[in-house]
Amino acid sequence: MKTEKLHAGAEFPALSVYDSDETLVDIAKPTGDSDWKMVVVYRGRHCPLCTKFLNGLSGFRQRLLDIGIDLAAVSADSKEQLTAHMEQLDVNFPLFHGLTPEQMQDLGVYVSVPRSEKETDHNFAEPGLFVINGHGSVQVVDISNNPFARPDLEVFVSGLEWIRAPENNYPIRGTYR
Repeated sequence: MKTEKLHAGAEFPALSVYDSDETLVDIAKPTGDSDWKMVVVYRGRHCPLCTKFLNGLSGFRQRLLDIGIDLAAVSADSKEQLTAHMEQLDVNFPLFHGLTPEQMQDLGVYVSVPRSEKETDHNFAEPGLFVINGHGSVQVVDISNNPFARPDLEVFVSGLEWIRAPENNYPIRGTYR
């Protein structure tokens, strides 16, 4: 099956998903004093590696905020699944639920069918990580077809610190077509 990926430099689409109060929120927009946004797409409650990754990401939130990058994570889980997952998580950034198949397709993430009802009750997105710059363009993209291939968070955040340093004037990479 051929999939269309969201390319570096492309405009990041609006991404309206639900918060814990069932309010529809466009998580592509930075909040607070941040002018950039990082959106993490994760598989859902059923994935222990996602739990570990999200908990680890919490340790980097302040460094991201220090360089003007807001952070949010989303899955295709239901409100009930997210609520249950929160018992296993210790995160300091907002989590959202209700990512639709159409949104997964717009983002270009890989989509998997559950192996059984024990895993989960819906198709789910494989990991994706998108950093959206102040112009609304994809500055950095990392898409994987499984939970084992994710960026090393120390290396990744250090790279974002370097990109955000004005003296480096670092462009969006990978835009030659």
